Amino acid sequence: MSLPCHHLTCSTFSWHLFSKTVGLPFISAPLASIPLLGCPQSVTSQPRAEQVLSGKYMSGFGNEHVSEDPRCPGALPEGQNNPQVCPYGLYAEQLSGSAFTCPRPTNKRSWLYRILPSVCHKPFKPLEEGHLTHDWDEIEPDPNQLRWKPFEIPKAAQNKMDFVSGLHTLCGAGEPRGRNGIAVHIFVCNTSMIDRCLYNSDGDFLIVPQQGKLLITTEFGKMLVEPNEICVIQQGMRFSVEVFGETRGYILEVYGAHFELPDLGPIGANGLANPRDFLVPVAWYEDRQVPGGYTVISKYQGKLFAAQQDYSPYNVVAWHGNYTPYKYHLEKFMVINAVAFDHADPSIFTVLTAKTTRAGVALADFVIFPPRWGVANNTFRPPYYHRNCMSEFMGLIKGHYEAKEEGFQPGGGSLHSMMTPHGPDADCFEKASKAKLEPERVADGTMAFMFESSLSLAVTKWGLQTSNRLDKNYYKCWEPLKSHFNPKCK
Repeated sequence: MSLPCHHLTCSTFSWHLFSKTVGLPFISAPLASIPLLGCPQSVTSQPRAEQVLSGKYMSGFGNEHVSEDPRCPGALPEGQNNPQVCPYGLYAEQLSGSAFTCPRPTNKRSWLYRILPSVCHKPFKPLEEGHLTHDWDEIEPDPNQLRWKPFEIPKAAQNKMDFVSGLHTLCGAGEPRGRNGIAVHIFVCNTSMIDRCLYNSDGDFLIVPQQGKLLITTEFGKMLVEPNEICVIQQGMRFSVEVFGETRGYILEVYGAHFELPDLGPIGANGLANPRDFLVPVAWYEDRQVPGGYTVISKYQGKLFAAQQDYSPYNVVAWHGNYTPYKYHLEKFMVINAVAFDHADPSIFTVLTAKTTRAGVALADFVIFPPRWGVANNTFRPPYYHRNCMSEFMGLIKGHYEAKEEGFQPGGGSLHSMMTPHGPDADCFEKASKAKLEPERVADGTMAFMFESSLSLAVTKWGLQTSNRLDKNYYKCWEPLKSHFNPKCK
């Protein structure tokens, strides 16, 4: 017996109406009627992904968002979350990102209204794919300054590799079962994920594309993420990645905490990454059967498992809540800097933070070094020499890094571990010590970033050996530094 059908049909209407609903530019293609559970109809077409992505997103960090695919108006239940019968015969499913009893400011959940619930799948089985690990003892620790050349992207003709098979763990600490830790991954791929999706049971992915665009389909809708943008796919959210050629990037994974905006303190109410600039996708669904099998991949306790189902998981017609994927463009960051003298600490460049239970101590910070003005007087303006109780992994999206113009390349990285000395190379020191101090632009055309953690990070065997990208001459950039000490000249 079929369920009662609320709103007998999803009205056929033009993309002109769609554009008014979610802010898309006018597209004259008609939108077909959509089949409903218990309401047999035919389908002639569905909206193309690029048409959906040409529109706007919803904005706001951590907001209570509401979205429904305009092909099915009224799909969200009114006044309640879990009615006896949902509109259009949909299933109600809650996705929880926090314990039910967390205080309201940290309570995260969304309600999804979908054609079939996520529970409809075959049993999970181990999947031997990719190069993920959380075995931080597979190789002896290395306290040296480490730098990697750009990580190689395989050629499609030789080795087809999608986002999942191209994941490589570089370093990390902690353990996902204990819900405390982080991992830094590199992804390199040359083909899209076809009829398969991934979700992370262990934690959140902060994804930093360096080369190539990512078209990410999630249960909440679609996001196009380009270099100089980031996105966050939170724990449990299913997603697939389409690419358009050779693609590379970085991932910061956190276990046991979600990313949030840093406290601003004396900065005030405005500054750094503004909440309004974070974008959330709008609802988009496909009612697609996959007779050949759709593969759902779970990253669970650091390992991959796969289950089969015969339908697309992107069947969420409507949703509401504050637990969502989101993206952010790094050029929108409002830079704070020293304007009189001295070099401010890099914490002023924090975009997102995942906190620990210790006040002011981050499990992980995502920090950027964007274009800005340098105006400090009587000051050595590049980053100072430093020994830190935190671990610092740096990557480069484009351009060059101000403290090391040679050797540190886009698509590569560096790791300065706890209390390992680091700072400007010899060439940078000599130039900055003699430079005429005038207002100048710093880091134009570049974007370097840092994953900083209070944990002591171990590098994997892949990072130190298998990748074959470790720059064994990194230490030599400081060898030309010489003593300028003269006790007779102050």
